[in-house]
Amino acid sequence: MNIIVVGNGGREHTICWKLAQSSLVDKVVVVPGNGGTACEEKCVNVNPKDCDYIKEGENPYVAIAKHENCRMAVIGPEDPLADGLADVFWNADIPCVGPKKAAAQLEASKDLSKNFMKKYGVACAGSETFVNKDAACEYIKKHGAPIVIKADGLAAGKGVVVAATEQEALDAVTDIMDSGRVGDAGKKIVIEDYLEGVEISVLAAVSVTPEYAVQGSATIVPFLAARDHKRLMDGAKGPNTGGMGAVCPLDDVSEETMIQFEKDIMAPTLEGLIKEKFDYRGFIFFGVMLTKQGPKLLEYNVRLGDPETQAVLPLMDFDFAAMCTAILNGSLKDFSFEWKPGYQVAPVVVSGGYPGEYKKGIEITFNEAILNASTAKVFVAGAVSGRRGAGDMLTSGGRVLACSAYGDTFKEAWEKAYQGISAVKFDGAFYRKDIGLPGAAESGKL
Repeated sequence: MNIIVVGNGGREHTICWKLAQSSLVDKVVVVPGNGGTACEEKCVNVNPKDCDYIKEGENPYVAIAKHENCRMAVIGPEDPLADGLADVFWNADIPCVGPKKAAAQLEASKDLSKNFMKKYGVACAGSETFVNKDAACEYIKKHGAPIVIKADGLAAGKGVVVAATEQEALDAVTDIMDSGRVGDAGKKIVIEDYLEGVEISVLAAVSVTPEYAVQGSATIVPFLAARDHKRLMDGAKGPNTGGMGAVCPLDDVSEETMIQFEKDIMAPTLEGLIKEKFDYRGFIFFGVMLTKQGPKLLEYNVRLGDPETQAVLPLMDFDFAAMCTAILNGSLKDFSFEWKPGYQVAPVVVSGGYPGEYKKGIEITFNEAILNASTAKVFVAGAVSGRRGAGDMLTSGGRVLACSAYGDTFKEAWEKAYQGISAVKFDGAFYRKDIGLPGAAESGKL
């Protein structure tokens, strides 16, 4: 079959690469895709601006999917999900991996998400919601710090401030609500208790509809736990970013911890999805803090995480397209999940100046001999095809690419990943040198 994948980031490159490995897949149509998907076997990038067959008023994704005879859609990023693109695909008789609009609000609104957690008894941090800046500041003065300030809406990973001091928290409220930096997403804020511990990411497949609930086939199946490294610099220093690298699996996460996660977080989430009568066929991301009191949920994302996807999907020892089909037809409970026994390490290379201002259009060079020797896979995020065609790329974003490598041991995977990184050059390139090492992920007291 032909599959349309919506998005242009590192997560989408990884999804396309994994789909293309399936014998079920003839072609992956990526809209709009990036310089990495342009080089993948079976993949073709399509820019809606180049499609003269799209009629006025017609949804461009649906028009492209029909033109390319796509029998399935996979939506990568959160914005089109929040806007209801999954509903549009289903209405056009194109089965879609990604929750419908109502369920996608679990990420699009932090306030709605926290209310859902409280309603269904999901273990999480205590919180209050504010639309009035003065009331929010009064709450902070009474509560003290450390404390977490979150914009209610989607803010591309830039709407969360972990404030170590009361003044930092007050400044964050002003910045989010008044500066316009995150737009309408900051008109309402959620102020959350700070949780001390170590953070993990649990990505999962979800297959929930009212019909599947009646049949007893509604389910959430977690993948291997992973860890993102959000701070810009080594030792978890510097500003927050969209993610500087990920590792999977995690030796510091016990089977007992995962059992408690499933009991206190995943099971009540599934109950809530069923009781709210959501149509949620896609992926969910649980951002979890491991505290002394057990795992606590920080947030839901209604899609795969980035850069965790670049570390988790390469460890899948099963057909990704077949799993997507199982999500859609209600047979996920019976799907066999097999995982490679080793480790995956995926450090990210970013543009100079990121997460602040950075230049675009910088030429990237790859030393193919070193890259091949490393066996690392380059997953492209913020880069587009250059003037000379396939393999020639120019930077187009802050997070440019990840080098993801497999090893039987963590040490082997780590060394291969960084060998792969050494093969990538562009002016201003920056990366962390400690992804996955002790102390590299933020934890402990502020």
